[in-house]
Amino acid sequence: MAAKRAKKRSTTKAPPTAPRPMKRARKKAVRPAAKPTLQEVVLDALADMKAVDVKALDVRGLTDITDTMVVASGTSDRHVKSIADRVVQRCKEAGFRPYGMEGERDGEWVLLDLQDVVLHVMLPRARQFYLLEKLWETGRAKA
Repeated sequence: MAAKRAKKRSTTKAPPTAPRPMKRARKKAVRPAAKPTLQEVVLDALADMKAVDVKALDVRGLTDITDTMVVASGTSDRHVKSIADRVVQRCKEAGFRPYGMEGERDGEWVLLDLQDVVLHVMLPRARQFYLLEKLWETGRAKA
């Protein structure tokens, strides 16, 4: 019996003398969200405004005036104007400066110059008449 008691006494733990220091939590480096490209901003704005038949053409090898030409349609002249206005608004919010806009008064065909991206928003009848995609079809389509 004495052996059991001795064994029992040796298994008990002694109280800790000092509390353990707590480990500091490592702070994770927070990376800022990647800034969207101009083309992504334009295509997102077109999708938000429900532009019809959006085509993004890579024209870098064909012309020096722009890298990407985007052609989209609206369902009415008011829709065409609204699409162009929303693209301008989103570009300004993202820090891209539009260089010019033409045709917003009539609303049949609005041209928006964003330097690296040129946007054409047209009514379907104007788009069918001018066939800009066919004119630039040797470029690679992106959307």
